[in-house]
Amino acid sequence: MAFIDIPAQAVDTLFVVPAPVGKPGSPRTDTVAVPMRDGDSTHWLPRTGIQQLLSAGVRASGMPTAQALTELLRQAVSKAGPDDGLRVGQGLPDREREMRAAYGQLAGEGLGLPAGEAWAQGAAACQDLHHERDGEPGWVLCLVAGRPAVAVAAPVWQAIAEAGRHAPGPDPLAGIGLPRPPEGTDAPWVIAAGSRSVNVDGGSWGAGRLTCSGRGVWRWQPLPRFSINQGRSAENRTAGQTPALRLRAVVNPPWAEASRLDVSKPRRTLLEQQLPYSAVAGAVTMLSRRRGAKLSAARRERGPFGNSARTAAYSCTIARPDGGPALKASVMLALPATMESTVAACSDVLVENPQALAAALGSGRDTRLGFDEVQAVLLSTWKTAAELLPALVGDPAGLSWAAPPTTGLRMTCEQLAGNGVLPALDSLVDPASLGTNDGGTRSHMADTITAAPAMDRAERRSLLREALVHMARECGRVDAEVDLLQLGGRTTTLLIGVPGQEPIAAGGFRSEAER
Repeated sequence: MAFIDIPAQAVDTLFVVPAPVGKPGSPRTDTVAVPMRDGDSTHWLPRTGIQQLLSAGVRASGMPTAQALTELLRQAVSKAGPDDGLRVGQGLPDREREMRAAYGQLAGEGLGLPAGEAWAQGAAACQDLHHERDGEPGWVLCLVAGRPAVAVAAPVWQAIAEAGRHAPGPDPLAGIGLPRPPEGTDAPWVIAAGSRSVNVDGGSWGAGRLTCSGRGVWRWQPLPRFSINQGRSAENRTAGQTPALRLRAVVNPPWAEASRLDVSKPRRTLLEQQLPYSAVAGAVTMLSRRRGAKLSAARRERGPFGNSARTAAYSCTIARPDGGPALKASVMLALPATMESTVAACSDVLVENPQALAAALGSGRDTRLGFDEVQAVLLSTWKTAAELLPALVGDPAGLSWAAPPTTGLRMTCEQLAGNGVLPALDSLVDPASLGTNDGGTRSHMADTITAAPAMDRAERRSLLREALVHMARECGRVDAEVDLLQLGGRTTTLLIGVPGQEPIAAGGFRSEAER
């Protein structure tokens, strides 16, 4: 037997409760029931009774029926408000107590009444709240298991969702993630409407940071991380090539709506003017100058993989005296096409043949690369692929991400030795600064950096060294340390110049890796 206690009711107010429908613990706010006391018992006023009650009120008002109902609704809404009766946590019974506790801990931060029922955002519990002051932006209360609760100003929450709207699937927050508290935060916290940055993670994109520019534009960038997993573009445009050694940087900037981009003739012309003075051209010349030769990489030609409205490819070859290729630099940008769904910007330096390179340099020249030279070349190829090539589509800073951007760094031997086996990298590169090798010989080493392509020189140099150490440890050189890659005072001659003039030697300049 069940009982319901109906307290004494004001004589000028009809006592109503939510109708007994909907999920247990989550009554619907758009229904009503009228309990009637009859001695010691209670019964519910039927629908016809409620209709008669409303009709009696309309007749008593002396107004036409339609006008009376409109006025009654207006008065009711103005007094009660659209969210009348909503509780913090309502809609998520299992999380309601937790959400109410967090709401109480944030008292004094400007949180007002609920603006709607709570909802589940993946494993998180969220609820829209009004601001306690009229006219101020509202809040989203967000609780993620294992973290302190956060109240996010509605404009910032909207910026987070907007930054992830190009992620695959219908839910942008599933890609970009939810706010992450600053290190050391163990109590509920607030992201105010005037905030200029917020860390997010928990989504398929991984950890990242949103920052707001001076013009009020929010942009997400990944927080740097490393992996030995290589993307689909790692070996793009290598068919038919068998260099003795390839040093490669391939950047994948997953721009949203990249299918609308193209390589215009003016931007292609500008690239052709810039290539002789690019970082990768300087790296090729550096390798010869450090060996006492003067082999310039200023000349370039189109190819070898063709050019179109959606691709750009150029190469420069340094030949030995008889005309055979010795050293080559190449760059390539490919926009998404039928057979390739990603954007790829690639820059290579290839030692085609050590004997040919020795002949081009002159007798007695050592063609084995020191690891400081490997750093300098990889840094130069990365800078070219990350900064120079993306400018072919315009201003990359104005493009949104559809996924995290990555950079793959590779060192590969691709020319079979006389015994039909690929030689070890150690035969062409001196890895002494990486420590001893416990993982056996390898013909290739690679690492992937998840980071924004554009960055300053110091940050790029630091990330390169961290990536090389990560790669070395994964390949068995467990003693590798970033400190071991710090270079000690060696100088390098680079070619520098300006478009329209012959490059000049700048003696005493350190390579990108050495600065």
